[in-house]
This record gives sequence, structure tokens and C-alpha cells, in this order.
Amino acid sequence: MEFHVWLGFVAAAALLGVVPGPGVLSIIGYAVGSGRRVALASVAGMAVGNASAMSLSLAGVGALLAASALAFSIMKWAGAVYLVGLGVITIVRSRSGAFGGVAASAPITARAAFMGNVAVGTFHPKTIVFFVAFVPQFISPDGDYISQAALLVVTFVGVVGVTDTIYAVAASQASHLLRGPRMSTWSRRAGGGALIAAGVATAAARN
Repeated sequence: MEFHVWLGFVAAAALLGVVPGPGVLSIIGYAVGSGRRVALASVAGMAVGNASAMSLSLAGVGALLAASALAFSIMKWAGAVYLVGLGVITIVRSRSGAFGGVAASAPITARAAFMGNVAVGTFHPKTIVFFVAFVPQFISPDGDYISQAALLVVTFVGVVGVTDTIYAVAASQASHLLRGPRMSTWSRRAGGGALIAAGVATAAARN
């Protein structure tokens, strides 16, 4: 793979990372609802999920999803239901702090956020289909396929990991401005709303 081709892929990956999608919305939801530590755990989970999705697409699963409307729909709705359900749980939990000055219940744990975004990143069907259509353009037929594919996977995960981290830190900083039990409750509700929005965006994906 020539260096200028790799730089082109870096630029494309950075653009994809900056544009908000279901993954970014879920990270923002965790940041606003549960703080920086949980948000960064969700970024790590998304990185693992992206690596898995990209590997699956390069292994041929993306072609299967592109060809099978049923398989695409199953993965799409499973991801959407998960995100919406998690958003609803976050909002319901926030209500425990909305009455009588009682502190809000425990937020989503870092482990749950990590595992949740591993699932979101891995099983987002639009991502897998996109990879199988987009990434091969940067692979030279004259070079070793596996080494080039591995380089692109590492590059994409690294670049998007940086943009996801920026979103996580910025959103968590904004949430720190909302001090006090009442504002904390609304902060968590906003985070739950962002997770629900991520689920809706996933459900809206078309094959």
C-alpha cells in the first residue's frame, strides 16, 4: 500500500469519525448520563466493536448482510432495541432522584458501557456493509491482502478512537457543569435521550 493511499484512508476515517452516528450518540449519552469514566469505557468498547465489525466485513460477512435483507434487519433491530432499552432504563433510574431531594440512583457502570458499545460497534449492520463497500478501494491487488487489511483496521480504530474520545471528554465536561441533584437528574435524562436517539438512528438504517 502506497503512503498517499494510506493518508487518504486516514482522512476518510477522520471524516467518518467526526460525523455523528449511532456510536457517537451512544458515547455522548454515556458521558452526559454517567460521566467521563463511563464515557471513556464506552469509547474503548466502541473501538473493540469497530475492529470486530471491520474484520467481519473484510471476512465477507458484509457481503452477506448486503445480500440478505432478513439478516440485515435482524442485526439492525437487535441493536436498535438494545440502545432504546438502555436509554429508557437510564431515564427511569434518573427519576429516583427527582423527588424529595434524594440522590439519583447509580448510573450505568463502566463495564456495562464497555460491553454495550462492543455490541453496538460489532453488530451495527450499516457499518459492516459500509466497510465491505468502502475499504477494498484502499487495498492494492498487488500487495498482501491480510497485512493491508490489518493496517486499515488498526488505522480506522485508532483514528475513530481519537474522535470518539474528543466527543466523550467534551460531553462529560458539559455534564460537569450541571451540578446538584436536580441538574444531575436532568443530565441523566438527557443522556438517556441520546441513547434512545442512537437506537432510532440504528433502526432508520437501510440496506
